[in-house]
Amino acid sequence: MSATATRPQPAPASAGRPGKRPPRRERQGAAWVFLSPWVLGASVLTLLPMAVSLYLSFTNYDMFNSPSWVGFRNYVQMFTEDPRYWRSVTSTLTYVVIAVPLQLALALTVALALKSVKRGKGFYRSAFYAPSLLGASMSIALVWRAVFNDGGTVDNMLSWFGLDIGGWINKPGWALLAVALLTVWQFGAPMVIFLAGLQQIPGELYEAAAMDGAGWWRQFRSITLPMLSPVLFFNLVLQTIQAFQVFTPAFAVSGGKGGPADSTLFYTLYLYDRGFTASHMGYASAMAWVLLAAIGIVTAVLFRTSRSWVFYANDDNEGAR
Repeated sequence: MSATATRPQPAPASAGRPGKRPPRRERQGAAWVFLSPWVLGASVLTLLPMAVSLYLSFTNYDMFNSPSWVGFRNYVQMFTEDPRYWRSVTSTLTYVVIAVPLQLALALTVALALKSVKRGKGFYRSAFYAPSLLGASMSIALVWRAVFNDGGTVDNMLSWFGLDIGGWINKPGWALLAVALLTVWQFGAPMVIFLAGLQQIPGELYEAAAMDGAGWWRQFRSITLPMLSPVLFFNLVLQTIQAFQVFTPAFAVSGGKGGPADSTLFYTLYLYDRGFTASHMGYASAMAWVLLAAIGIVTAVLFRTSRSWVFYANDDNEGAR
């Protein structure tokens, strides 16, 4: 009997292939189902209040009577007729310029020190991070007020060295510095981020620099800072935005008044005073939108200037894109 060659039959179309994907419309429907809690929360808790606040910024509203439309009168009054508003702007800008660089410098210094720690790194990391969890509370702010008050811990310590400053809280030139130091003390969050960035820098770069005779400062300036610049930029943007919105320390230190002599009258504290103490909610809403625009402009400027000093490992050009 002659053998006949049999041609192998092709496998069915469904064999060896994954199951048929559901239609695109069904996949999009499932995605919206999972996203619906976030969309609902963002709409009800964020977008809707923002829209109402924008409307109230063009009205005269005291939270007891119906709002009455006044157009741009709140904004005109804010910029041309309210000297306390400009004092709040000045105090806030001074606070941001002092607190943010000092906080980032301290966070980077501690991160560099922790990088070389061999044992107990987790304990020290947690210990230095703890102030960031506690510092935003009203209780810590009140303790801070007591420490820097007349006859407080700082006053007594300085008196040992012959420096009779008195209570920082009662002096216009020192009260803002006391609030800024509370922010600097909360350096734990940027410190952890700096430490994570430092651990990503290849050790071969330092070894090669040491072989070429580069000292610690040269290695820090030529290797650490350029390689860490994206992390530094992230911390700078984040801490700057948070500094513009500071409220609790200024409220606790000044007793909610922004004193002495409006030296701690930060923007958000004055916004709170106008909205909830004086019941000028329309004016406070206008202040909130100006603050949002100001933070947006400052953030845009930081992103724009970052092209000249932020460097990425995979970037072929000089600046960040």
